[in-house]
Amino acid sequence: MSMLRGVDRDVSGPHGPVPVRIYEPQQGPAAAALVWAHGGSFNHGDLDMPEADMVAAELSRHAQATVISVGYRLAAGGVRYPVPVDDVDAVWQWACAQGFADRIGIGGASAGAALAMSTALRARDAGRRTPDLLLLAYPFVHYPVPGAGGYDDMVRNYVGRLTDLPPDALPGGARLDGLPPAHVLLSEFDDLRASGELLAHQLRGANVPVTTFLARGATHGHLNRPADHPTAVEESLNYLAGKLRKAG
Repeated sequence: MSMLRGVDRDVSGPHGPVPVRIYEPQQGPAAAALVWAHGGSFNHGDLDMPEADMVAAELSRHAQATVISVGYRLAAGGVRYPVPVDDVDAVWQWACAQGFADRIGIGGASAGAALAMSTALRARDAGRRTPDLLLLAYPFVHYPVPGAGGYDDMVRNYVGRLTDLPPDALPGGARLDGLPPAHVLLSEFDDLRASGELLAHQLRGANVPVTTFLARGATHGHLNRPADHPTAVEESLNYLAGKLRKAG
């Protein structure tokens, strides 16, 4: 992979500046734009991790897109929901105002997929511009996860409790109608695969167009470990980039 080098800057947000890294296409104007949020259980990760840097650079290159990777505040040191969502939402609104491309989507991986979906729900409910598409890699958007346990500490750390969760904290429990077309990447050997599969089922029930792609042989977070899953990562990036190019 020949990665693009992103440009770092800060975007104003309600809790202070939000770091972003912007990847521009190497040749010609952007065919689309994407706001992208890395995963990391809501409490770790940064703009340098492969799931942020490598993924954003490769999506920009393959989809001829401007990709804005978000260094949202992590749920650590007293930070909790809604701060990470607020940061991603602030970057989304900023990106919409920049005119990077006529078509603009939002996406993320694992916890970042939840933040991306939550931002789309906020835009819908506030009557603001909604994304043209959602790119969701092995999303963690439900609690409890069907057939899987062991996520209590993560949810408690992020939200502060395990019951009465706000709809835009883990948005699989939210009203989903009116969202844009969604494209869901699943990892074959992943305890959280059930969350992505249930989300796709729920979206179809809400009349939201959905596609899914199963990365064979891959475990959760495989985009963050390209050396461990080279074929699955290549196929996954091709899937996501193909949907971004079409933006719908």
